[in-house]
Amino acid sequence: MRKQRNPPLVGALQPLPIVCQVLWLVLAVLMMLCVCSAAQQQNQTDALPDAPSAVQQAQAKPQASNAMQSSAQFVNLLMERSLVFPDLATNIGPLSPEEKFKLAVNNSASVSAFMAANLSAGINQAYDRPAGYGGGTEGYWKRLGAGMARRSSSQVLGTFLLASALHEDPRFYVRSDLNLGGSIKYAIRRVFVTRSDAGDRVFNWSGLLGMLGSEGLANIYYPDSYRTATDTFSRFGFDMLGNVGGNLLRQYWPRINRKLKTAPSQATPVANSSATKP
Repeated sequence: MRKQRNPPLVGALQPLPIVCQVLWLVLAVLMMLCVCSAAQQQNQTDALPDAPSAVQQAQAKPQASNAMQSSAQFVNLLMERSLVFPDLATNIGPLSPEEKFKLAVNNSASVSAFMAANLSAGINQAYDRPAGYGGGTEGYWKRLGAGMARRSSSQVLGTFLLASALHEDPRFYVRSDLNLGGSIKYAIRRVFVTRSDAGDRVFNWSGLLGMLGSEGLANIYYPDSYRTATDTFSRFGFDMLGNVGGNLLRQYWPRINRKLKTAPSQATPVANSSATKP
């Protein structure tokens, strides 16, 4: 009697992407509901995130009290550009088109971009997506290169071109006045809402259209079997989910940064300014 072979791992995992597509659609609807509910709360105003202004920088000079010293350390930390998340705002001044281009380049080559591309390549390797890339080391490097290319095109389109044309601020502003639940809501809202160069709250056209445009360009170098409209919008949905997770990490990055180990345990963040909106 011939021994029946066990089905390969890839074949067993094939139904899962369909479930994932349904999940991201549900989550996308939930995100939109969160944004709409937040917009309906007219009496609730968001304070400006803790990107230090010139006034705050002057007020943050170390004083005798521990609270003032803690505030100064928090401000000084925010003023240092991050190699992991270069798009963390270090001031509230508008960026010039040249600065937005530099930010797009830095975001494309950042540590977080490389780690996200490796994670995406590893997951797609396990599911053999796209199938035309094959398996083994060669297939992994193709998937990694495709992930980095998508990231770069998204940054050039969204962070530089569209943000410059629409006068939107592509940076992420850290909030120190939020608990975990508030941070999660803020991470979701920041996918759809951003700041203009003037400091007003606007819809994040540059971020969303940049991601969608990069997925459309990806159809140029992806295999034919991975260029359908379903595949394109599926990747776009996963991009939005990835941005939510990335925003949550950005929100807590100053707190988990190793440089905060030098701050007192009872550190008091700088006060938020209500002059402008995130």
